[in-house]
Amino acid sequence: MPAAAENSAPVSGLSYEQARDELIRVVTELEQGAATLEDSLALWERGEALAKRCEEWLLGAKERLDRARAAAGSSEDRGDAGS
Repeated sequence: MPAAAENSAPVSGLSYEQARDELIRVVTELEQGAATLEDSLALWERGEALAKRCEEWLLGAKERLDRARAAAGSSEDRGDAGS
């Protein structure tokens, strides 16, 4: 079985960097051609789950940035109103 398919750590517990790095390995292995159709399917499914995990992390980061910008804008507005 391909090395990437053997890494069966739950995707939900991976950090962004871990998921991204494993996704890179999965894509590389798929590009090289897996030994069997079943191996290729397992890699594809793992890759899809890893890509979704990366997207979750990125969306979460964007939401945090949006909230921080909104809070900064709101505090600037309050500062300007007092002048």
